[in-house]
Amino acid sequence: MSKTINIAGASGYWGESAMATPQLLHAHKSGDVHLDYIVYDYLAEITMSILARAKAKNPENGGYATDFVEAVIQPHLRDIADTGITLIANAGGVNPEACGRAVRALVKEAGLSLKVAVITGDNRMDEIEAISASKPKDMFSGAAMPASDKVASVNTYLGAFPVAKALGAGANIVITGRVVDSAVTLGACIHEFGWGAEDWDLLASGSLCGHILECGPQTTGGNFTDWELAGDISEIGYPIAEVAADGSFVTTKPSGTTGLVSVGTVSEQMVYEIGDPQTYLLPDVTCDFSDVTITQVGPDRVEVSPAKGRAAPTHYKTCLTYADGFRAGCYLTFYGNRSTAKAEAFSDAVIKRAERVLRASNLGDFTEVSREVIGGGSQMGERIEAQETVVKIAVKHPEAKGVGIFLKEMTGTFLATPPGLSAFTGAGRPKPSPVVRLFSYLTPKDEIEVSIDVDGDISTHTDTVFAAAPAPARPAVPETVTGNVEVTVETLAWARSGDKGDKGNIGIIARDPSYLPALWSALTPAFVGDVMGHFLEDKTEVERFVLPGSNSINFLMDRALGGGGAASLRNDPQAKGFAQVLLAQTIRVPVSIAEDAKKKAPHS
Repeated sequence: MSKTINIAGASGYWGESAMATPQLLHAHKSGDVHLDYIVYDYLAEITMSILARAKAKNPENGGYATDFVEAVIQPHLRDIADTGITLIANAGGVNPEACGRAVRALVKEAGLSLKVAVITGDNRMDEIEAISASKPKDMFSGAAMPASDKVASVNTYLGAFPVAKALGAGANIVITGRVVDSAVTLGACIHEFGWGAEDWDLLASGSLCGHILECGPQTTGGNFTDWELAGDISEIGYPIAEVAADGSFVTTKPSGTTGLVSVGTVSEQMVYEIGDPQTYLLPDVTCDFSDVTITQVGPDRVEVSPAKGRAAPTHYKTCLTYADGFRAGCYLTFYGNRSTAKAEAFSDAVIKRAERVLRASNLGDFTEVSREVIGGGSQMGERIEAQETVVKIAVKHPEAKGVGIFLKEMTGTFLATPPGLSAFTGAGRPKPSPVVRLFSYLTPKDEIEVSIDVDGDISTHTDTVFAAAPAPARPAVPETVTGNVEVTVETLAWARSGDKGDKGNIGIIARDPSYLPALWSALTPAFVGDVMGHFLEDKTEVERFVLPGSNSINFLMDRALGGGGAASLRNDPQAKGFAQVLLAQTIRVPVSIAEDAKKKAPHS
């Protein structure tokens, strides 16, 4: 029988519930599953900025994801040692050395002999002046780099081979800084199967496995279109991949947990936060997911076929975060008749009052104002008059004092408001916070040397640079069909959405392969641009891609998120709900498809 390894995904962001580690350790110890690795992904661009501020306050011991030490290692170290499961985590943030010291201290205190590896080389803040002098341009917008004194963090996105090298040196716990999310999984596959730097298809397949695991329970029923099928999500199971040497894998979860592993849940995660599915760029490989098939092979068991790959990019992606003024916002509620109009009138008055005070104080105008009446149609795109609404009002200003004026006028208008205003005030008045923007640029690979420290045994790694390979031919598009029976998109499809900087993506997966032509015919870029236009700066900036292997369509929308991440004032700065807008739309399809779909879909 060919070798397989079992890898579990236990964290998708810093701050996720700590329930995954004990759940997975229990599943292993009970004999329910055998685990070789548990991987943890903690980092996002905004997280790097937060960790950079923490390190500035405590340069010696701050700047890493403390959850890994306090919620994973400290309470579970003995079980980790007893089971022999290897842990890989990008918990190092901007200070992997400090994270490593904390873990090693706990290992020593427990009298264990576990080896701890720390991987560094991604953090380039010490080189900020040289980077600034090189005048890099933003890889998406072409904008110039911001002033170096505004920069909070600079990190190059590293790949998986240093992780594999640490495992080869006997590490039981591997701690990295900023590697791409999937690298913690791919590194284990490279080590276990001996995949080489030019095994493009295998590297792409291992990266896809990492992509499926990296958001934890999003693969097992979290954020799923048919969310009711997940049951009581308080006990949701975390995903496990049984990976074969050919790159294929079966996704499952511990028995006795809730959630589900289905073609729908796994397909949704595959299309989550991707752009062109044939050119998914990673440090180790350029992936092509377009022909990947996803098949139910048993209860809560889904097989994912190998992906295709080609030569890795010649450059790394490097991201820096920088301060660009201040922002603040608040949520208030109105209820009663004409609540949408009440919320609009109140927010207009608050902004007018604040603008008058700004002018009188010679502070200049707000650089951005955002008002969204949730329940009144601001998210779905069509204004409605509701009996209950939540109004979000937010502003940006170059100075914290300017934002403070907005906050004072907001609370100072409560007695002049239309009736029905209410708010939960337990957290007190909001405070100005920095606007954190992202600047992404390309770094030649030969500029980066990675260090791997396994308890004092130090080695280095530099990625090989390969010539770029031509892009593959585009898949044949589905046939065009017409119809006159109206159904919702949700009747025909699952969907998931997410962000790529200031871009939003919506992945649509046909519930049945026979529905794909109808979805392709109805969901044109123009249609999606019109439906999502209230979020887009330009509704013509919509790209469409087909993934025939999984009967999927991916839409990528540019300038969709008000700057994205922590720079955005939007209620949904990461496009988490975009798919819900598209699923609610009505399209016309042939009668045979409509009848079949209505019989099968849980929502029709």
